[in-house]
Amino acid sequence: MTDRPGERLLELVAVMDRLRSPGGCPWDAEQTHRSLATYLLEETYETLEAIESGNDDDLREELGDLLLQVLFHARLAEERPDGPWGIDEVAAGITAKLIRRHPHVFGDAEAASASDVGERWERMKREEKGRESAVDGVPLAQPALSLAAKLVHRVEKAGVPVPPPSSPDRAPETAEEIGDALFALAAAARDRGVDPEQALRDATRRYVEAVRAAEGG
Repeated sequence: MTDRPGERLLELVAVMDRLRSPGGCPWDAEQTHRSLATYLLEETYETLEAIESGNDDDLREELGDLLLQVLFHARLAEERPDGPWGIDEVAAGITAKLIRRHPHVFGDAEAASASDVGERWERMKREEKGRESAVDGVPLAQPALSLAAKLVHRVEKAGVPVPPPSSPDRAPETAEEIGDALFALAAAARDRGVDPEQALRDATRRYVEAVRAAEGG
């Protein structure tokens, strides 16, 4: 630890500068936003795995790898001949956003509960981005269970009268029926305050442990 929080971040910026500058690393010099995309996704999942495992050392390391991806993309944008921006602009943007969307902390507004904060955040986001639909801005490429739960959350908050699919009375057979059943399960999890994606990952982890126990027995 240092006496000045953030000092090591400046060292990381300097290291990235060396890697991308002439005489630096040939591999780093060849990378683009698109070529790095797979690593960003991979590091995100590895960070999630570290959180789930509860290993503090792994979490610290994986957060560093994830931070590197943010810094790498910012560095690439800084090198653009037209409209460049870098890590300072990234930091300035998120700082301004946090201040703007927390008027109960940095302004005169009040928030009685975390729910009030969440509702205000979503409302301000819609207004800032000019979104017309409750589902605008939801990344459709995210894992399907998380996507289903997020869509239900957005639609309910907006008061749009479109209920999620209901679970069939019999075992689903077709792809459409199975999809609707999974969607209904994700909606039910969301109603109970459960992240369906996390719940399924926990279940798969328990299954892996059971398999290994059976193999070792």
